[in-house]
Amino acid sequence: MDILRETNFDFLGKKKTGKVRDIYEQDERLILITTDRHSSFDRIIAHVPHKGQVLNQISAWWFNETKDIVPNQILAVPDPNVTVARKMKMVPVEAVMRGYNTGVTDTSIWTRYSKGQRDFGGVTLPDGMKKNQKLSQPIFDPTTKEEAHDRAITPEEMIAEGFITRELFENVRTTATALFVRGQEIAAKRGLILVDTKYEFGTDESGNLVLIDEIHTPDSSRYWQLDTYEERFEKGEEPQYFDKEFLRLWFKENSDPYKDAVLPEAPSELVAELSARYIRMYEQITGQAFEPGEEPIVARIEKNLRPFAA
Repeated sequence: MDILRETNFDFLGKKKTGKVRDIYEQDERLILITTDRHSSFDRIIAHVPHKGQVLNQISAWWFNETKDIVPNQILAVPDPNVTVARKMKMVPVEAVMRGYNTGVTDTSIWTRYSKGQRDFGGVTLPDGMKKNQKLSQPIFDPTTKEEAHDRAITPEEMIAEGFITRELFENVRTTATALFVRGQEIAAKRGLILVDTKYEFGTDESGNLVLIDEIHTPDSSRYWQLDTYEERFEKGEEPQYFDKEFLRLWFKENSDPYKDAVLPEAPSELVAELSARYIRMYEQITGQAFEPGEEPIVARIEKNLRPFAA
């Protein structure tokens, strides 16, 4: 089975290597190639077959499902792993939307709620909520988007520090909320709960808001299975969710992934299982059968991107 680890095309323009994507920058557009790299602990821990295709095609599907809400940067999807996009001026705010009181990280609502915080994005939550409980309304809980690290600061602080104007902030809030509601509605029809997600926006040459990056993928969003949620919640059990954690746990048990210069090879059976889970998520979200792209992958991508040479 072929795996897309990286690309090195000299005809597309200057290359920037992200955690998962190879990005080629041209005068007015970006060539975004989603690889099979799997990132955790701020490093690449595995290469998962078909992951790049799944992420790219799920995003393309959701962009199409939401284009009536806000324009997006997509110009073409000439290959299963590739999106050609318009260049935009990035809005330095990550639009985080939350539908449930959940999470384990320091920035999650549940962690902050457990420490006594009750006001989130202008919504005051009641005392006595349980972990994984549905919120009375979706909450817009943005962070800054910075080189060093993203910060969870208040909207007033974002505006005061010059990250965003008040008008643009309100536009981002309204648009992100509409996208999230649409996402939840469609996900429910597929037997899924869209729990939380994040959006990135840019502005075009006229200052209009444009959705960029990715949307509602298993990497940018949390999904739970709808049919088992209520019973599990009533029992105090964790929801049934798309789980990538087992691979992270294996590395934590078999190495020090933050300090070791070289990590052990991920077990092939775990990588295969993760690949299968990505494919299952693609099929459940889109309602379409997954069809792997032709191999070899690099040769196919090169052929499909020749018309987009810089």
